[in-house]
Amino acid sequence: MTAQATLPAPPGPLARLRDPAWYQEYGVYVAVAAVLAFNALFTEHFMTADNLRTQLVQVAPVVIVALGMALVIGTEGIDLSVGSTMALATALLPLYLGYGLVPALLVALLAGAVVGAVNGTLVSLVGLQPIVATLALFVGGRGLALVMADGQLKQIVNPDLLALGTGSCLGVPTVVLIAAILAAAVALLVRRTTFGRMIVAVGGNRSAAALAGLPVRRVLTGVYVLCGVLAALAGILATARLTASDPSSLGTLMELSAITAVVVGGTSLDGGSVRVLGTVAGALLMQLLRATLVKHDLPDSTAQIAQAAIIIAAVYVARERRSR
Repeated sequence: MTAQATLPAPPGPLARLRDPAWYQEYGVYVAVAAVLAFNALFTEHFMTADNLRTQLVQVAPVVIVALGMALVIGTEGIDLSVGSTMALATALLPLYLGYGLVPALLVALLAGAVVGAVNGTLVSLVGLQPIVATLALFVGGRGLALVMADGQLKQIVNPDLLALGTGSCLGVPTVVLIAAILAAAVALLVRRTTFGRMIVAVGGNRSAAALAGLPVRRVLTGVYVLCGVLAALAGILATARLTASDPSSLGTLMELSAITAVVVGGTSLDGGSVRVLGTVAGALLMQLLRATLVKHDLPDSTAQIAQAAIIIAAVYVARERRSR
């Protein structure tokens, strides 16, 4: 008789809950559901349509920046200059709105592309560590923005630009709609295009990708350019929503919010993966958590502590998954 090999039984529910991979894959969605359930039970008026709409509008710029950050982190990089890029975009808008909305938008987006190209060149050609390469524009970019704006807050009166921040389409705020379209586009880029597969390959093993003939330098430069353009777009939308150009404060600590969304969403800082839906859920989780604490009269410092705890938990889960 021939001995038949028996297949191992699939892991049960308890075994999956003990697996760090499960938490990295699905933990952020469970956390979002838990926060919503808590607010439905204990926070008055939190689950109303108006409040949820407000939360989505506030988180939309973070989502847009986090999408670009996810691409960069997917290549085992980091971009600390996204907040300064937002400041540059908001500083340039009033200077060129006199020529029309489209030229002003193009100049602001071009500034983001230039920042990304500089970062990408320093990383891919010069060989600097991403945290060092982007630190220069993290500091210098905001200073340049303040010089362009002459250190002054400027009111935005262009109705077409303001419509981007305050308008809606079929009841959905324009900024939320733009963020959703970009999330779908980035997901399509990562999963269905050659460039997306090259991002994952370069992040997984840069040396092996180079030996396989992949254009590593072009891929690295490309993701930083995309990150810069998305950050500039987030700056434009935030300016339109606030109806003012304020490069001194716009985008402050945005790099930390974006990195948090990406990490909490399950994308590894070691590169080799890009979780787009997880990134969106991570940004939403941080926004809902902050709003929940504010609704219960807790100081903003408490939200920052909670955010730090979630980051530590996410990094710990990722480390445990790698060690197995």
